[in-house]
Amino acid sequence: MERRTFLRAAVVGTSAAALGGSLWSAAYASPAQPGPGPYGPLGAADGNGLRLPNGFSSRIVARSGQKVSGTSYTWHNAPDGGACYTDGAGWIYVSNSEINPSGGASALRFDAAGTVVAAYRVLSGTRQNCAGGKTPWNTWLSCEEVDRGYVYETDPWGVKAAVRREAMGRFKHEAAAADPVRKVVYLTEDVTDGCFYRFTPTTWGDLSAGKLEVLRMGSGTSGPVTWSVVPDPSGAGTATRNQVAGAKRFNGGEGCYYADGTCWFTTKGDNRVWQYDAAAGTLELAYDDSLVSGSAPLTGVDNVTGTASGDLFVAEDGGNMEICLITPDDVVAPFLRIDGQPGSEITGPAFSPDGRRLYFSSQRGTTGSSSAGITYEVTGPFRA
Repeated sequence: MERRTFLRAAVVGTSAAALGGSLWSAAYASPAQPGPGPYGPLGAADGNGLRLPNGFSSRIVARSGQKVSGTSYTWHNAPDGGACYTDGAGWIYVSNSEINPSGGASALRFDAAGTVVAAYRVLSGTRQNCAGGKTPWNTWLSCEEVDRGYVYETDPWGVKAAVRREAMGRFKHEAAAADPVRKVVYLTEDVTDGCFYRFTPTTWGDLSAGKLEVLRMGSGTSGPVTWSVVPDPSGAGTATRNQVAGAKRFNGGEGCYYADGTCWFTTKGDNRVWQYDAAAGTLELAYDDSLVSGSAPLTGVDNVTGTASGDLFVAEDGGNMEICLITPDDVVAPFLRIDGQPGSEITGPAFSPDGRRLYFSSQRGTTGSSSAGITYEVTGPFRA
């Protein structure tokens, strides 16, 4: 059988440092298999409809179409991709809005005790902002999931005006992940024959100009890769994914997450998690629901994030509305489940800078409508 790999994480330092890309090390193993998770089984649904392991609790921090508690700001519809930022003794959670037109993004500001002290808009006038990514210089890349969509660089504090980054290409963007070592940004594309891209800025920290490349490799699911320049990132005459012969195709690119030399990304069309080893220049299939023994607990793979313990948290679009984790021991298990919301999807998982709180949204809530989104916080004994 073809060798599969899974990135095992060994993180040294604080949670905040790990979330910024601390030491992770690669090891070869079989695909992650179902097993008992490190937090034990899920309990009964709480008052918010969340089934959590023992010791964890939830609260709702925002609802679409309603004023955020303690503020005069109305939370956006269809909350999607998100990220957290340190803000003095507190933090900020940024969340996209996946509606078209008038998508954009908003932010929640928390004080040191976790109380919401402000909510505000950071991006307006854009279309179907799905996922995105955090930069090392603490901006939020908000991606438009429409044909010939743009990436917008936004200020989580809402002070500086958002900037459209045309050099990063025009295509159906999904997520982004910054690699500060190679000084590139990886990008996924959410179409059935999409590609995996990297953008190299002319000057690191300035995304106004640079080179867009697409990944190339053979027809398999693992092996060495090469990168080729996309001749016309605007996609004006020919779609970016069709400009380079031999570009590797991926079935519905979704979440994208980087840590210490490796970029994970997911594809929803085949329920796979991929591992790109930037140092070695190789691509490996890290998880595939068709390769697990028995029933696969993780399906509908979507947004991803990681923790200091080396756990990878993967949100489901559909499936049974779970966030599953894949441990460094190659065990895949549910971490939480949302009951009573079959017409929704889980989006935007991101940890607070200290790693003690997990934020995410149910995009369409209990009614299945974009106006019924719910943004949650889960607190508990996350592994350090």
